[in-house]
Amino acid sequence: MDINLISAQIKEDLDKASSLNDLEALRLKYLGRKGVIAELTGAIPSVAPEERGVFGKAVNALKQQLISSLEAKQASFAAVNTQPLETVETDLGMPGIAQDLGHRHPITGIIDEVCGIFSRMGFRVLEGPQIETEHNNFTGLNIPLEHPSRDAFDTFYLQDHQKLLLRSHTSPMQVRAMGKNKPPLAIVVPGRVYRPDAVDASHLFMFHQIEGLLVDEGVTFADLKGVLEVFVKAVFGQGISMRFRPHFFPFTEPSAEVDISCIICKGKGCSVCGRKGWLEILGSGMVHPNVFRQVGYDPKRFTGFAFGMGVERIAMLKYGINDIRLFFENDLRFLKQF
Repeated sequence: MDINLISAQIKEDLDKASSLNDLEALRLKYLGRKGVIAELTGAIPSVAPEERGVFGKAVNALKQQLISSLEAKQASFAAVNTQPLETVETDLGMPGIAQDLGHRHPITGIIDEVCGIFSRMGFRVLEGPQIETEHNNFTGLNIPLEHPSRDAFDTFYLQDHQKLLLRSHTSPMQVRAMGKNKPPLAIVVPGRVYRPDAVDASHLFMFHQIEGLLVDEGVTFADLKGVLEVFVKAVFGQGISMRFRPHFFPFTEPSAEVDISCIICKGKGCSVCGRKGWLEILGSGMVHPNVFRQVGYDPKRFTGFAFGMGVERIAMLKYGINDIRLFFENDLRFLKQF
């Protein structure tokens, strides 16, 4: 390789460079890992020993000269592009480019709204771990070993530890809270829960629940009804009606599903409510005596009620949304509506 010819070519390329992009291309051509200077440096061992020192010094000098020339050319471009403010034509009357401000996700908004309602009624907001023990998730809640929910097809068990799992509901916090506190006790527990459900318009493998629990002496089903009526009217409006339907939950007895009159047709019957005029929103009931026994409460002295609701369900009903997946697709066209 003729260093003199390469030096002449570098000078010619620098004279032709008219922008910072051109200079960057030259830098990569000559100083890159596979550039001309790298090839010259790699050729040094093949030069005759008596000429090797002279050739190496020439290559190094060429490299330093190129670096200096690139920096000088870059500085000249910067000087040309830097103009005093008064010489730059600027329309100060043009509107600025505003940055989009973020806001709460609709699910977070519903959680805050619901927890706020119950906080004003004297409930304390707690959060629990998303990885739970089998005891807290099932046994402590009076769910027997043969119950289908304990099957591996219905619960995310951790692979290396069959006694740990991703909680399938927020109810384990009932066991934790009662195990650490004596009555009276009133809590609500928001959080993520996990179930291996097939994803469709109304199901996800991860969603949010809010659990409620109140325990004291003399608590009755009428207290549960009154608390939930305040809740549904605060969320859906004073014109909403509420009804209880008998149901079964292992951790409550008696148990009930709670419905509200359809917010679309006002109870007259439409496609949203399946022509029934009612929409299911949550499950509830009086705490089962066996749950009290698990945590050391005297079921003859204390009574209490519990309820649990899906946050996405509440949001879908309140905002008229027909597909739960919309909440988690990160489509700003959807999220900016809230």
